[in-house]
Amino acid sequence: MTFLSQTLARVKPSPTIAVTTKAAELKAAGKDVIGLGAGEPDFDTPQNIKEAAVAAIAEGKTKYTAVDGIPELKAAICAKFARDNSLTYTPDQISVGTGGKQILYNAFMATLNPGDEVIIPAPYWVSYPDMVLLGGGTPVFIDGALERGYKITADQLEAAITPQTKWFLFNSPSNPTGAGYSWEELKALTDVLVRHPHVWVMTDDMYEHLAYDDFTFCTPAEVEPALYERTLTVNGVSKAYAMTGWRIGYAGGPVELIKAMRKVQSQSTSNPCSVSQWAAIEALNGTQDFLAPHNEMFVRRRDLVVKRLNEAPGIECPVPEGAFYVYPSIAECIGKTSAGGTVIADDEAFATALLEETGVAVVFGAAFGLSPHFRVSYATSDEALAAACDRIVDFCEKLT
Repeated sequence: MTFLSQTLARVKPSPTIAVTTKAAELKAAGKDVIGLGAGEPDFDTPQNIKEAAVAAIAEGKTKYTAVDGIPELKAAICAKFARDNSLTYTPDQISVGTGGKQILYNAFMATLNPGDEVIIPAPYWVSYPDMVLLGGGTPVFIDGALERGYKITADQLEAAITPQTKWFLFNSPSNPTGAGYSWEELKALTDVLVRHPHVWVMTDDMYEHLAYDDFTFCTPAEVEPALYERTLTVNGVSKAYAMTGWRIGYAGGPVELIKAMRKVQSQSTSNPCSVSQWAAIEALNGTQDFLAPHNEMFVRRRDLVVKRLNEAPGIECPVPEGAFYVYPSIAECIGKTSAGGTVIADDEAFATALLEETGVAVVFGAAFGLSPHFRVSYATSDEALAAACDRIVDFCEKLT
């Protein structure tokens, strides 16, 4: 349609949402579908957080609030950054938005000009490049290959930086791979960034508390304090606190950047849901006792999925350090034909045939910028994961 924006033509709908929608449609039509596409914990929001929301409603805390967060929530976020990340922020350095996605989007809209480049390690969360494009910038990708644990190196980062680089966008533990950067690995990257003072750092720490085995989470401004004045540290309550639908994300950063992001938000959504903000205060300030048992469940599920997928012919699945995703390679499946007659030309064909022939919904790797792979979210029941893995193994065994 000719009246639509030319900018809109540069972006595409979210593939993860498309997969989830397709799975729901098939399930509604009566097909036996196991959805492994959504990045959403299957745990219920903890009771103390729900009760805080009910109390907020009962107390009439249902009106408009300050555009980018109530003072009480900003204070809780400042305390969280100090407690968990050794980062000192004041309330005027905090932005609260409708989910982490809005925080990222606001930052790009507030800072990008035509010609500005944003370096994004691949595989990446599907929304990163399109948000850069909507902001008028140009995404620049660095491949984090399987043999490097899906991580990029300092040399790769150095080579990608140009005079046009505005941001380096960083995510650990990663969606879609679950890869986590150690302190030493991150320090190598921050050493590069220190040498390029025109490059700002945007770090998506949404999976901070989903860290397993011997992996310890760290964030760029914590590792290298010299980057503090040009880092936007982004986080939220969606994943660790099972609050995906509450839609609260937040960030700490320089005052002038936060002001600019507030201006964008004031003319788009205005304030996040008032009740969700009060619930988020309880999430950050209240008991954290549920995090450890939740992570124990995630580790058990991760190990189940990794073991079973590595038993499938043609699949190689590394063990992730965090989040709740695995990102197996299907390089040895490419060129083969499924039992249903589909030629596996690429990872999208693999995912499509898998859904149509077995009822297992996964997201194909091209959506995340690195093929041939697919993403599995193991944030669902052990029973569903075991059944899905059985179907995937059977699907791969029948490839010819």
